[in-house]
Amino acid sequence: MTAVENKLQRYNRSIENLVQEPSVYVYVYGYVYVYGYVYGYGYAFSFYLPGLASFFSFGLTYRPNSVTTITITTVITANARSVFVSSHRESSTSAGFTTPRHHLSSPSTMDQDLYGQGYYSRPVAGMPSTATTASATPNRPSTPNTENSRNPFGDAIDSQASQRGPVGTNPFGTPAVSRPASSFGSSSAIGARFDERSQRYFHSRRIRKEDVEKPWLDKSDPKEKWVTIIPIVGIFIGLAVSGFLVWDGIRSVVKHKYCPVLLEDFASGSLDSNVWTKEVEVGGFGNGEFQMTTADDENVFIKDGNLFIRPTLTDSALIEKDTVIDLLKDGTCTSDQPSSCIAATNTTAGNSSIVPPTRSGRINTKKGATIKYGRVEVVAKLPKGDWLWPAIWMMPVDSTYGPWPLSGEIDILESRGNNWTYSQGGNNIASSALHWGPDQANDAWWRTNNKRQALHTTYADGFNTFGLEWSQKYIFTYINSRLLQVLYTNFEEPMWQRGDFPETNSNGSRLEDVWSQTGRANTPFDQRFYLIINVAVGGTNGWFEDGQSGKPWVGTSPNAKKDFWQARDQWLPTWTSPELTVSKVSMWQQCDGNEEL
Repeated sequence: MTAVENKLQRYNRSIENLVQEPSVYVYVYGYVYVYGYVYGYGYAFSFYLPGLASFFSFGLTYRPNSVTTITITTVITANARSVFVSSHRESSTSAGFTTPRHHLSSPSTMDQDLYGQGYYSRPVAGMPSTATTASATPNRPSTPNTENSRNPFGDAIDSQASQRGPVGTNPFGTPAVSRPASSFGSSSAIGARFDERSQRYFHSRRIRKEDVEKPWLDKSDPKEKWVTIIPIVGIFIGLAVSGFLVWDGIRSVVKHKYCPVLLEDFASGSLDSNVWTKEVEVGGFGNGEFQMTTADDENVFIKDGNLFIRPTLTDSALIEKDTVIDLLKDGTCTSDQPSSCIAATNTTAGNSSIVPPTRSGRINTKKGATIKYGRVEVVAKLPKGDWLWPAIWMMPVDSTYGPWPLSGEIDILESRGNNWTYSQGGNNIASSALHWGPDQANDAWWRTNNKRQALHTTYADGFNTFGLEWSQKYIFTYINSRLLQVLYTNFEEPMWQRGDFPETNSNGSRLEDVWSQTGRANTPFDQRFYLIINVAVGGTNGWFEDGQSGKPWVGTSPNAKKDFWQARDQWLPTWTSPELTVSKVSMWQQCDGNEEL
């Protein structure tokens, strides 16, 4: 053991002798050093902030007369390490109060020996060559105090301590006032201890550079690298698989070639009669609708490059008086069904039949624009108004497989003019569906039906593109982008099998699969279809459910149209923008020469 280590060991033992009470030592290397101990009636603690090059120590002692002892310690920093020179304030007995006395400890023989041994890299600043006596430090002014008020317990510890004179005490030792009198020994021992302790210094607990652990220099276990390698490999494998799936999905998307059939922007100011037909009927189109469709410019017109289909009220005189509307007689009816061309109002008691209470428009491209597989896009803004029913849809040119729905129907868009609070969804909802089945009672539309809700808006607040893409392998509808699909239906299995229809209908007649004769899975959606755009009003087919949102009629009632008309004061004010506005219609035929894809 070196002389320096012996000196330090003796110093530590002397500290232990001074600290008679439980002590706490806490050291955080490179940041903050904290030292503390419990003594007498109080607690003292110290901390060192390297960045401030200062060391502070505080001690609080509880006594009956609430006298507080404060210890302040400063630091002098050498090149290699810090040396703490304490300035201790110690209580002495005076008349009634404690008198703080200041004593600056001078370098001890131990300090000088350590310097001689090379412990310090250079002499400590302010270290005199000769020992400084206690008398060299002037006393601070005293404050009178009484012995009784200072020491009510009469243990005479303070009295004995006051006789000792100034002592250079370790600032982190137990204050004299908290130690028993026996610890001071004889007067000669006091003098010896004064000589020994007057030069005490606080030794830094900072870890030496050579004692700092450097785990990065230790030899690592070769197996530890797999903890890093395995997750990284897993991530790369996951990215590779994801990339392959994306590539395979893109590769599998069929990109057909399309040839334009109709590109209508209504710039001419009128409808091309070679393409468009204004339907004129009064029969309700199989849905019990409450409007008659007309060819009048009031209901279908073009303005500012847009097509408008606007519903209006029927003249009240035609409803309140006996009236007959015979479209066959004037030759304007576009239907070959007499029931769709004649309507009447009968005011006879007990008879509630009236002509359609509203007028609207319906146009189609059956005459000049049809497709079998291809794409359709209609840019439109939907109407606002209760019980309005806008639709963009397609029907087969020929009823190849029989009456509706045997030959199919494609609904690109259907909506309602009610606002978003309507229970079934108003003009914030866009629906798409395919209608197909052996008869009306077995229409399987519910198997191929879906809807999309507008995000924080409605489809009546602006223009949107409602589209259809159709091939022999699939059919889907979308809004604004092919990525925002509403309905997707693939033709991987025959439609008859998908429908899972019963063997017989409600009257016991056997249902026959007329689609299987083609050998194609997409039948009946394998023929030419044309486009229809219209705005209907009301109806008895259930599109507007009974008892929902104040619906003023019942679908099964024979008075449905009359009840609707009589409630016009409720719904007519909501028709703030009842027109369906269309800015563009486009139709393309698939023409890549290989429609099997």
